[in-house]
Amino acid sequence: MAYLDNGNQIFKDARKNHYAVGAYNTNNVEWTRAILRGAEETRTPLLIQVSTGAAKYMGGYKFVKDMVEDQMDAMNISVPVILNLDHGDYDSAIECIKLGYSSVMFDGHALPTEENLAKTKEILKLAHERGISVEAEIGKIGENQGAGELASVEDAKAFVAAGVDKLACGIGNIHGVYPEGWKGLNFDRLKEIADAVDVPLVLHGGSGIPEDQIKKAISLGISKVNINTEFQLAFQEATRKYFEEHKDEDKANKGYDPRKLLLPGTEAITDSMKEMINWLGTPSIDEELKSAAFDRSSLNEE
Repeated sequence: MAYLDNGNQIFKDARKNHYAVGAYNTNNVEWTRAILRGAEETRTPLLIQVSTGAAKYMGGYKFVKDMVEDQMDAMNISVPVILNLDHGDYDSAIECIKLGYSSVMFDGHALPTEENLAKTKEILKLAHERGISVEAEIGKIGENQGAGELASVEDAKAFVAAGVDKLACGIGNIHGVYPEGWKGLNFDRLKEIADAVDVPLVLHGGSGIPEDQIKKAISLGISKVNINTEFQLAFQEATRKYFEEHKDEDKANKGYDPRKLLLPGTEAITDSMKEMINWLGTPSIDEELKSAAFDRSSLNEE
């Protein structure tokens, strides 16, 4: 029987030992299986997450949780799996806590800081009573090639003092495709925040950031890197190639079968994930078990 890990021990170890764990969004059952397969084949811990929009598309947060757990069982997944709500509002975070997600991100960046902090504290209380990890966001992550807002050091201190387990910071990162002329990550602000707080820091909008910047961010305290667009583009490219080569028209071999139509894109997700794992320096769970800093027996402890 599969069980979900809250990831707290994993991310603390990542921050201490200067590696990161990818947070990979799922969009359907093929996506879920591709991500689970990538984690199992590399023997690395996995954070699989779902956005509000993707959950709605798939039928709701309960369906997503049931699907992930069912696929973990069906695929005999033996590495730690964290199920996270990505960019949830207050109501979504409460719902996912009650459903038994092992991690939630409450995104209150659009609220006044005082209200964001107050609601984060409410979510922390409810989540921590159930052993569920909580991520908060300060500053603003850019959207659709638009600039965001830098997180402040004082806000970082306030949210960590409240008890958040992970902290997402706006440091020039953007969701989606990065525009031409993007100025890059603000490493000065990242270092200021990392020097001020000791919790694992989160880099949203990880797709499209150059490898050298990803690695530098990890060296400064980033322990979780969110990836979604990169896999969508890989899926798109592989699927497009399948049609351009007219494989869907091969009626003798049932090239029109949706399982065959979706297979190249699904495999491309796993391949892209394995490449990202190398970038992040995520060690295998077997390597982690050899480290005195990583205690497998305490993975679900607060």
